Amino acid sequence: MSLLAPFAGGLLIGLSALAMLALLGRITGISGIFAGVLNAEAGLWRWSFLAGLVIAPLLFHTLAGQPQPLPSAAGWPMVISAGLLVGFGTRYAGGCTSGHGVCGIGRLSPRSMAATATFIAAGMVTVFVVRHLTG
Repeated sequence: MSLLAPFAGGLLIGLSALAMLALLGRITGISGIFAGVLNAEAGLWRWSFLAGLVIAPLLFHTLAGQPQPLPSAAGWPMVISAGLLVGFGTRYAGGCTSGHGVCGIGRLSPRSMAATATFIAAGMVTVFVVRHLTG
C-alpha cells in the first residue's frame, strides 16, 4: 500500500467534517450521530453517514485488491466489552475522538483540546501497561 492512501484518507476525513459543518451546520462526531439514531432523531443523513462508515472500508479493500479485515483475535467477549467501554467513555467525555479530535481542535475548542489530550494520554498508558507490565 502506498503512503498516499493514509494521506488521502486523512484529507477525506477533514473535507467531510468541513462539508458536514458547512452544509448541515453539524459537528461530525460519530458518537453524537449514532446517539441521534438511537434517540429516534434519525434523519436520512444519519443513517447514510453510519452506512458509509461500514461500507466505505469494505469497498476500498475490495477495489484496492486488499484483503478484507479479519475479526479480532481477542474474541467476541473482549470486542463487546471494549465497545461498551468506548461507549461509556464517549458519553463521559461529551463526545468521541472524531468530534473532539478532528472537529473540536479544528475549531480551537479548549474543551476538545483537553479531551483529545486525555484520549492520547489514556492510550499511551494503556499501551505501556499492556506491553510492559502485563506482557
